[in-house]
Amino acid sequence: MKRLITFPYRNKNLPPFSLEFGGRRPRVLDLPLIAWLTVIWVLLWSSLNWANVLTGAVVAVAVCLAFPLPQVDLGLRLHPWGILRLAAYLLYDMYTSGVKVTRQIFGDRPHRAAVIAVPLRCRSDLMLTATAVAVSNVPGGSVVEVRRATATVFVHVLDADRPAELVAARRSVWRMEELTVRAFGTRDEIDRVAGPPPSAPRAGGERPGDQEEGA
Repeated sequence: MKRLITFPYRNKNLPPFSLEFGGRRPRVLDLPLIAWLTVIWVLLWSSLNWANVLTGAVVAVAVCLAFPLPQVDLGLRLHPWGILRLAAYLLYDMYTSGVKVTRQIFGDRPHRAAVIAVPLRCRSDLMLTATAVAVSNVPGGSVVEVRRATATVFVHVLDADRPAELVAARRSVWRMEELTVRAFGTRDEIDRVAGPPPSAPRAGGERPGDQEEGA
């Protein structure tokens, strides 16, 4: 007997935070969309009460059933342990990088900045964007370009005096990519980041003409 309502944990083909209504023509309901339509309904009535919330939810479900949207899977998965690891690493990296940048600012020795190319292992738009945002949130490095065709991010680093510093910066980006994918990626993407990172396009890692002397 076919189930009337199917949840994602019973049907792996369903997007997360959704459910499927059975019948001759199954309908997939996106729960975040229903919640957003309910919020709009309450705002239109300018009154927050249980009657408006329940009525808005019923209207939202009816609209989604009557006018179904095409099923779109953004590739987002939520892994609680991975999210905790990513949050902890971001806090740690932001603190240590902030201390390092402060020392560079108040130090007497001039520093050399550079833009390095870092090829990533995952090519999905979601993971590319999430990794770029995570890297840019850490002091001392910012993504200046994302090349989707080759899944490459170009990162501006403040400390590029030695080749070892460039290698460390590139490894930091790969580490951020791995943690981001393990927090929000699909199983296939997690398997990708479990492998070795791709080789850099250049031995030194810099794009021609992108190096600059620090003050």
